[in-house]
Amino acid sequence: MRIRHLSTLIGFMLSFTSTSFANTSSGTNTAPWNEWISITTEGEGPDLILIPGLASSREVWSKQAVNLRKNYKLHLVQISGFAESAPAANTENGVAKPAAQAIVNYIRDKHIHTPAIVGHSLGGEIALMLGARYPELVGSLTIVDALPFYSLLFDPRATPEIVKPRAEMIRSAMLAAPSDQTLAAQTQAIANLVKTEAERPAIVRSGMQSDRKTVANATYELMTTDLRAELEHIRAPVKVIYAHDAAYGIPPTAVDSMYKDAYHSAPKAIFQRIDDSFHFIMLDQPEQFERALTEFLKQAK
Repeated sequence: MRIRHLSTLIGFMLSFTSTSFANTSSGTNTAPWNEWISITTEGEGPDLILIPGLASSREVWSKQAVNLRKNYKLHLVQISGFAESAPAANTENGVAKPAAQAIVNYIRDKHIHTPAIVGHSLGGEIALMLGARYPELVGSLTIVDALPFYSLLFDPRATPEIVKPRAEMIRSAMLAAPSDQTLAAQTQAIANLVKTEAERPAIVRSGMQSDRKTVANATYELMTTDLRAELEHIRAPVKVIYAHDAAYGIPPTAVDSMYKDAYHSAPKAIFQRIDDSFHFIMLDQPEQFERALTEFLKQAK
């Protein structure tokens, strides 16, 4: 499963175009933090910040937003350079870390008191950064199909130093990859990340509209950032929701062990596996995911 999942994600990453798009979202706030993120808000109630993953649009949360906005004030993050949004000026030193700092600035700027944070994939890494580095600002963390060190997927003994040459090779390959046949490559890759066929076109479209340089640099950062030693600083309740499917080719207990081992230093982490789902759980099993999320949000108040 580790090798299969890694090769799928790499294939997805390598297929990005190099075109940048202007941010066309309506209702987007503008403030000093807006180089790295934009935010739209919906609903009223306790504050809930939702962060999408690599090359994803904030629209990935749209199914859950229908009900969540009845009880929460949603802050839907768009990371600059992903989907239709314009890229930040300098992503060579990372994307997740400055995006996390931008969310901190947003929380402070808007005087938001201990919001709940939900992050998928790369957004999950950002959520962990927020919880570990700014524990006083976070009310709860929901991490969706994300590890504190992505490279554990292909080597359980990985360290940032060991994986840096591979990460640099992948980043260089992404930047140099030809743009022809991009749509076919992304369509094939997404078929292994989204099980529900009807949901795939929107994810493909987000990838096609993402900035290649931003995605390449975010990928390098994701592969070389190990947050495991920082998890002990998290004070907020943490729930890790992760996927398993028979197509992985390994028993679900092996996936359980991988996640629990990776988060062993997170003192308040609880875990929930959702079966019959690929990486985009919120699309493949929307009702189960929403139920798992809302139950945790109520418990973590």
